[in-house]
Amino acid sequence: MRIDEKNGKNREKKTRVRLNKAIADRSGYSRREADRLILDGRVSIGENKAQTPAISVDEGEDIFIDGKPLGKKSDRFTAIVYNKPKGELVTRRDGFGRRLIFDALPERFAGFVSVGRLDYASEGLLILTDSSDMARTLEESRLERVYNVKVDGFIKPAAEKAMLEGIVSKEGAHPLSEVKEMEIAGFAGYRIDKNHSRFSKVKVALKEGKNREIRRFFAHFGLNVLDLKRVSFGEISLNALPMGKWRYFSGKEYAFARAFLNLDPHRA
Repeated sequence: MRIDEKNGKNREKKTRVRLNKAIADRSGYSRREADRLILDGRVSIGENKAQTPAISVDEGEDIFIDGKPLGKKSDRFTAIVYNKPKGELVTRRDGFGRRLIFDALPERFAGFVSVGRLDYASEGLLILTDSSDMARTLEESRLERVYNVKVDGFIKPAAEKAMLEGIVSKEGAHPLSEVKEMEIAGFAGYRIDKNHSRFSKVKVALKEGKNREIRRFFAHFGLNVLDLKRVSFGEISLNALPMGKWRYFSGKEYAFARAFLNLDPHRA
């Protein structure tokens, strides 16, 4: 609170934020999706139609999507863990008719956003939440992401060295990707569980998740990734969750996430 010296009244200092952030904070939409809603003429601020995403609003201002009011920003959130199978896209729509994660999840999670992505051919732990703040904060964090990787050959000493020191790779890019070269930092950790000319298995830990980073890394050394599975993200783990199934965060996982977000870790 601050004192208005002119009239002597207490006035709460309001915080202004970008309209797309206000929408993301108070709904399951991402900022990019919020921009599209605004450009499509579906967003109103009070009684006025929003004309452009390039405006700011008060955090508590009345915002409507298709005439329906958004709730106020809250530090409560719901989060789930999904064991994504291969052959599902982490997106809400696809022009080629491929299967989406939301085809497998209950309808009540249709508005949830994912913490990062797993590509079409990868599987394992995917976190989804109705809090875009949580999703964005975890995704941009340096929390360890741990993966089980199977490659089609022997992991040579040069590859082991690069796991620690990093590389700049032009290999393994997706044909449709505009990113043709990538600097890949050394892994946060690794453990080779099997090393054989026919196939090898290694567990790797990353501090961030660039697009196709692990596939690019091994392609640099002439190795194709046969299987790629994320098994943990920070203190969130798959444990015994079956493939294609989901579960809510445990109490311990909620406490971890809330503490990481600087919220009360004991609040439900």
